[in-house]
Amino acid sequence: MNQELNYLVLAYYHYTRIDDAETFAPIHLAYCKKLKIRGRIYIAHEGINGSISGTEEACNQYMNDLKADPRFEKIEFKIDEVNEHAFQRMHCRYKTEIVHSGLRNPEIIDPTKQTGKHLKGEEFLKLKDQDDVIILDVRSNYETRLGKFKNAITLDMENFREFPEKIAELEKYKDKKIITCCTGGIKCEKASALLIKEGFSDVYQLHNGIIGYAKETGGKDFDGVLYVFDGRVSVPINEINPTVISKCIRCNQPAPRNLNCANVECNDQFNMCENCANEMEGACSETCKVHPRKRVFNGTGYYTRFAID
Repeated sequence: MNQELNYLVLAYYHYTRIDDAETFAPIHLAYCKKLKIRGRIYIAHEGINGSISGTEEACNQYMNDLKADPRFEKIEFKIDEVNEHAFQRMHCRYKTEIVHSGLRNPEIIDPTKQTGKHLKGEEFLKLKDQDDVIILDVRSNYETRLGKFKNAITLDMENFREFPEKIAELEKYKDKKIITCCTGGIKCEKASALLIKEGFSDVYQLHNGIIGYAKETGGKDFDGVLYVFDGRVSVPINEINPTVISKCIRCNQPAPRNLNCANVECNDQFNMCENCANEMEGACSETCKVHPRKRVFNGTGYYTRFAID
């Protein structure tokens, strides 16, 4: 019998001015620990970015309390039901940005003032296959290897902070409609704002990202699975025409699984099927398999320290 789903995972962000960000972060951490919520929250002067898990009661309390703060009253939460915590610990930290882009100067881009036009799921569906439309995935390589929209353009990036360097590669699309997409929408805010600043005149973004799109449309035409930043690692989101696009690096068979190498000193992310992962004990290579700092393979390839409430 399946365990009853009584936990939630919340993914959210909101660009808003937080003048007391440095002092707000530890106060918010203590509040989350009191609710026994776990996850990762980044707080900067430009806003908040979080992915957390907790009981349904605790998460509902968290959402209500956050929205009661005028700075966050317009925040939107992407909500998934799970049967246990998706995180092992609680972190809430002050950062210079809520998503690292290297674009910290609000005089360069400011998502609270100008971004691409937001498209809801059904609006995106109507536009995405038109000849003058480009779907631009602004996520990193380890994410797009697992899944992406059919015909989407991906960029060779190990981290979103490389995005500004990729603008020159997109010049040939300046006469097209550009629709940016990412996991939950936060990277698109800065990506679309930078595209507009660089002279792209018809820029859109997928509202609430791929997560929001899947909840509104059933995930049609998203190939593969979605990388998520919690203990689940990846989730299937296409209920209409699902397929697998990622391959095992060892046997080249379909492998909708992402692992971190069990060797602490490597820690590379890669795709590997369950059989090969067990044979390799979670390592990406024979060298890493025998490395003295290899962790005991936990079956998932997602490693963290023990939980502390």
